[in-house]
Amino acid sequence: METLTQYNQADVRSYLKRLNVPTQLVAISSGGKWRAGSGDTLNVQSPIDGSELASFNAAGREDLSAVLETAVDAFGVWQLLPAPRRGEFVRRIGDRLRDKKNDLAAVVTVETGKIMQEALGEVQEMIDICDFAVGLSRQLYGLTIASERPQHRLSEIWQPLGPIGVISAFNFPVAVWAWNAMIAWICGDVVVWKPSEKTPLCAIACQSIVQQVIDEMPDVPPGISSLIIGDGTEVGQAMAAAEELPLISATGSIPMGRNVAQTVAARLGRSLLELGGNNAAIVTPNADLEHTVRAVVFAAVGTCGQRCTSLRRLIVHTSIAENIVSDLRRVYKRLPVGNPFDAGVLVGPLIDETAARNMAAALQQAVEQGGSVFAGEVIDHDVPTGGVYVAPAIVEIGFEAPIVQQETFAPILYVLRYDSLEEAIQIQNDVPQGLASSIFTNDLCEAELFCSPAGSDCGIVNVNIGPSGAEIGGAFGGEKQTGGGRESGSDAWKSYMRRVTSTVNYSGQLPLAQGIKFDL
Repeated sequence: METLTQYNQADVRSYLKRLNVPTQLVAISSGGKWRAGSGDTLNVQSPIDGSELASFNAAGREDLSAVLETAVDAFGVWQLLPAPRRGEFVRRIGDRLRDKKNDLAAVVTVETGKIMQEALGEVQEMIDICDFAVGLSRQLYGLTIASERPQHRLSEIWQPLGPIGVISAFNFPVAVWAWNAMIAWICGDVVVWKPSEKTPLCAIACQSIVQQVIDEMPDVPPGISSLIIGDGTEVGQAMAAAEELPLISATGSIPMGRNVAQTVAARLGRSLLELGGNNAAIVTPNADLEHTVRAVVFAAVGTCGQRCTSLRRLIVHTSIAENIVSDLRRVYKRLPVGNPFDAGVLVGPLIDETAARNMAAALQQAVEQGGSVFAGEVIDHDVPTGGVYVAPAIVEIGFEAPIVQQETFAPILYVLRYDSLEEAIQIQNDVPQGLASSIFTNDLCEAELFCSPAGSDCGIVNVNIGPSGAEIGGAFGGEKQTGGGRESGSDAWKSYMRRVTSTVNYSGQLPLAQGIKFDL
């Protein structure tokens, strides 16, 4: 695909056309059919320059019932299809993604503002999880357990769970859905997806790709993939309350996750939550400082600081703090910020004006709490008009400052100082969130302590790499207010299935467990 320094609606339409997206954009796709929503008009804008990309009616709460009915009907058929056949369906989606990688990545860049390299990486994540899921479709293993009764077989079996709801955020508009959908499909579930209203074109493009694969496989029910684009407080909460969806996987802010979890819990359903991060990295005197600075910059400014795993807190030993800060400032001064389609640009825009206001407010609070701010200003030159571009900020501040407890979805890096590794670990853990963490050291004992029960309390614990950029092979998620959910690799598939314990008696007798006598 050609590199663009400018784009317009014609460019966006050409990407969507090559992805076989319908010319008339609508908010709902279910059972192989596209239809308009009954909600308010949704105006889709690009963060690159504020231009309008599309306008259509969003779905309303009342549109959900028909989507759920279609999903329930499809599940009845899909769960009976052999898992390797379900894997073949996912394999074909992966092949389509390989063919359409550049075009889908371009749509991701247009809607999120992340640079093309990161957008291509996000689509590659989709391809990777397809490959993982295909292999997994032949490995949904149960267990055979020794029974205390003679001639009895005790086993554990995993069965499809049902239709699942996926609520995704703007910052990874296609990968997080794929983490959930590909695993859910091979497990025998069907998927109802509500994407962020900020990135609906990405969702429509993905649904179109899936629909093409469904069309070429007659044994696949069209209703296994549904898309409903609507307001989170209306459609999202309606999904959370829906008895038809035994599992809701939700990615987003902590307040959003809390609302979803409470609604799902009220009906005793399952929640899989991936929420706020506030991630930290510890730098010890034994670290390779050049390596550390490179890793820190990517983790802190990639996706303009709008990753769940973005580095927010850098905890540096006092003996090397001045050198680290000096090196970081030198790199930050020459960071290329601008149009994410331009070659060489490393930092694109924030998603919208609200994000910019939140960043400015956080920096102001940091100053009021004794912090020293480097950069962080709005950039209005050599960038597209209409977008919100900022210089990533470095804030030297005390670890006890209240602002450090909060996650601001913007490129702000708080630099905190420590004297002992035990103190650094305490600082690292002393926040409400627990997603990703890392330590930079060439000392084996320091690394092992950090990875031990006495170390990081996060779901992701890295050594000599930053907290962002997870591979799909491991389970992704965190602890505390991050929500406790796990997506993607390892045994995260178990969240999408129901566990059955089965006892088969082939003895011809009726011995009871625990030696109970019950003679009639």
